[in-house]
Amino acid sequence: MTEQEYAISQYPDVDQVYAQLKELTSQPLRPLRRDKMEEVLGYFDEQCPKSKALIEEAKQYIPGGVQHNLAFNYPFPIAIEKAESAHMVDVDGNRYIDFLQAGGPTVLGSNYAPVRAKVMEVINSCGPVTGLFHEYELKLAKLINEHMPAVEMFRMLGSGTESVMAAIRAARAYTKKKKIIKVGGAYHGWSDQMVYGLHIPGTGRLEAKGIPRGANRHTQEFFPNDLAALRRKLIANRLRGGTAAVILEPVGPESGTRPVPYDFNRKARELCDEFGALLIFDEVVTGFRLGMGSAQGYFNVEPDLTIFGKCVTGGYPMAGGVGGKRDVIMRFAAGIGGTGERAYIGGTLSANPLSCVAGYYAIKEMARTNAAVIAGQAGDRLTAGLQQIIKKYNLPYVAFNQGSIVHLETSGVMLLDLKNPLKTLKELNSRKHMMEEMGAAYMAHGLITLAGSRMYTSMADTDAVIDAALEKFEAVLSSVEAIN
Repeated sequence: MTEQEYAISQYPDVDQVYAQLKELTSQPLRPLRRDKMEEVLGYFDEQCPKSKALIEEAKQYIPGGVQHNLAFNYPFPIAIEKAESAHMVDVDGNRYIDFLQAGGPTVLGSNYAPVRAKVMEVINSCGPVTGLFHEYELKLAKLINEHMPAVEMFRMLGSGTESVMAAIRAARAYTKKKKIIKVGGAYHGWSDQMVYGLHIPGTGRLEAKGIPRGANRHTQEFFPNDLAALRRKLIANRLRGGTAAVILEPVGPESGTRPVPYDFNRKARELCDEFGALLIFDEVVTGFRLGMGSAQGYFNVEPDLTIFGKCVTGGYPMAGGVGGKRDVIMRFAAGIGGTGERAYIGGTLSANPLSCVAGYYAIKEMARTNAAVIAGQAGDRLTAGLQQIIKKYNLPYVAFNQGSIVHLETSGVMLLDLKNPLKTLKELNSRKHMMEEMGAAYMAHGLITLAGSRMYTSMADTDAVIDAALEKFEAVLSSVEAIN
């Protein structure tokens, strides 16, 4: 592992990060001054009338007015008309620095022209989908294996959620065991079995509305970074038929919002080996964003199965897949090619020509340009600048990064858990609303973030882009309420 190969130039001091986060959540909220927040809301009313009108009409036909959770922004969603490189433009002509990057997959920058050209060639020649085999299915699978040797075989699917479903099904078919253990607070899609312990550790079935208890009765959670708790779960499960798999985000839940110690994945691997469970890495975000070997290459830990999502097509649609060891992946081989007990999966649009050509050339371009490292350098520059601003204004906020995944915690809502249920229930709504307000303030100043607390940098983020962004962040953070 070298700095030139991977996006993370220096792994964060996890103990220090948690000490800062603990200090943040122990203090009263420090939101924007109310006069400044009124200016922010005025921006949306005065500068975004077309977006507001579109969303109001959309609410009559679409639940909540938008189709994807990333688009739910306070005070109302913004309608985007153009995305290219490091910027987006909305329907009212407002221009933003894009730190959302479609939720993480566009490491090259949005709407990257060389990949777009290759996609158009395939669309012009055979259209986006045929229902039959296309050569780029093979090219993409071989390319992923070239960069990620643990992915001996790759089965493409339509989304990260589908990929998690398939991986769990394969793990159960292979091991003949049922229990699945995840980290509390982690998001692994919205299938019935994974809507468990979402966002806030310890919540179990709290968000499982419409899901029968039987659907996730074999899903378990343990508190983040608590390897002793994981071991206890594995021991208890051994008396009840065993654990099929442990599924992890390798940098920590919610793209590393709760970062793991550097050796956490290695120790989890050892526990899985000891108890005969498969180790699944959810690399929906970290796949190719941390480097061509992804998180498993950076940490030098080989999972049995790897989950891919939007990263595998560079942001183009129908993006997902699961790869891993040959004998496990063959559990859901297509047609009559399976060996042993075959786990049934499908998807008419999976591995369509459009998705496969997009993924193949996006990955090729990331390797050619060293995009992950360049994006990581932008993340380092952004984080260092945010830390200077926080220190300058004596704020309790916390900024840290794992390469091009940048975290800016201002309310600490993502760090609450049910180890202290009274505090969590008392502060959840107010901390969540403050995070929403901060996201709105960033957007009003020309910055698009993920929920006001996370940013993904890309190869398109030059020093000039990052410096412009830091000026905008300072305009917001300098307007925080003073301590009484």
